[in-house]
Amino acid sequence: MPTTFVLFAVIGLGFIAWAISRAKAAHFAPTRGKLRLALPQHYGFYVGIWTVVPALIAVWIWSVIAPALVDQAVLAHPLAQQLPAFDLQRQSILGEAYSIAGNPNAFATDPLARDLAPVIAEAKSRYGIIGGLMALVIALAGGGYAFTRIRATFPARERVERLVMFALLIASFVAIVTTFGIIASLIFETGRFFSMVSPIDFLFGTNWTPDTMASANVDMGKDLGAVPLFWGTFFIGAVIAMVVAIPFGLMSAIYLTQYASPRARSILKPILEILAGIPTVVYGYFAALTAAPLIRDFALAIGINNPSTESALAAGLVMGVMIIPFVSSMADDSIAAVPQAMRDGSLAMGATTSETIKRVLIPAALPGIVAGIMLAISRAIGETMIVYMAAGASANLSANPFDRMTTVTYQIAALLTGEGSFDHPTTLAAFALGLVLFLVTLALNIIALRVVKRFREAYE
Repeated sequence: MPTTFVLFAVIGLGFIAWAISRAKAAHFAPTRGKLRLALPQHYGFYVGIWTVVPALIAVWIWSVIAPALVDQAVLAHPLAQQLPAFDLQRQSILGEAYSIAGNPNAFATDPLARDLAPVIAEAKSRYGIIGGLMALVIALAGGGYAFTRIRATFPARERVERLVMFALLIASFVAIVTTFGIIASLIFETGRFFSMVSPIDFLFGTNWTPDTMASANVDMGKDLGAVPLFWGTFFIGAVIAMVVAIPFGLMSAIYLTQYASPRARSILKPILEILAGIPTVVYGYFAALTAAPLIRDFALAIGINNPSTESALAAGLVMGVMIIPFVSSMADDSIAAVPQAMRDGSLAMGATTSETIKRVLIPAALPGIVAGIMLAISRAIGETMIVYMAAGASANLSANPFDRMTTVTYQIAALLTGEGSFDHPTTLAAFALGLVLFLVTLALNIIALRVVKRFREAYE
């Protein structure tokens, strides 16, 4: 029985249980002159939850158990006695058999795999039917149990709210556990890396030439100095991109809040915010196919010999355009939150609009503006696609924006998408880079949140 069919059947039973229970509860009247303990929909949700949730849990548990039962049934079949004793050959034949069981047109190099495919398909079908029937029985049993408890004196609303609170608690717990799992994995793999490579060589070395084919027994610290990566990340994401994003973002926010008419604001602000919704790969294509050739031609025009199409300037400029909405939106909200009395008082004292903006609104909104800039920087240094397509892969420690450069995120993607062993220092270096990037973005976000908190305390 297909899992999709079981899920739709369980959800259908839950909807039916909700409708029947709601219809029954609609006839309940207040008891003993008191108000009703719950609305009809609360009774419906209570029975619907008892119908759907236990059945879905059973489907999930069965999906974990069923593969082992299928393997056991297949290996107990007489045809399985012909499997070779060598584990690698056995697993290869079984893998082909499972592929044919899922797709009869799949190619098989061993005739035994094609003979075992019907056995696997039959076992999957049998255990699928068992799991589906079990889920439906549990759904009916849970719904029936909940339906018998429906009466005017039953506090359905309280029970439903408890279940919702429990679900929210589980969701929060999963988010926290996931975060700690990510941090723990980064720390563990980084510890393995630093057991092979000196942290001093990694954090302060200026030569980044990883070689995945080199032996792990060779001292690779001299080849895994990450300073050029840190510099490229900072130079592209926090210097070039911010040179574009901060002035344009701040000026657009000032125009939209102080000079634009309501009609112009209603048109221009959504257009500006569209920039934040464009996929980064589109920005990457624009940087590689449009911005980078223009910058190369500009470099030729000013006398630079043999400029490369890939450059830090191309990636940084396009990245700055991408994060303009982050700076603009935060600055817009901060300026708009400044009390109107401060602006009116400045104008009443004879100051012009531009003087009011420079000497009153911007200083008053500065905490929020700084917070927006910090969040924009953390977004920029975590960008991968634009750098991948426009900046190149050369780890250059240079201040020339026309040079090729690479970043931490680019190298993480490059190191983890190959066929390198996870016991090799070069591959493990990606986790050390990831930990450094995580700590930097965490620090930037903490600073931004502290600044936002100060801003809110000032004007709420």
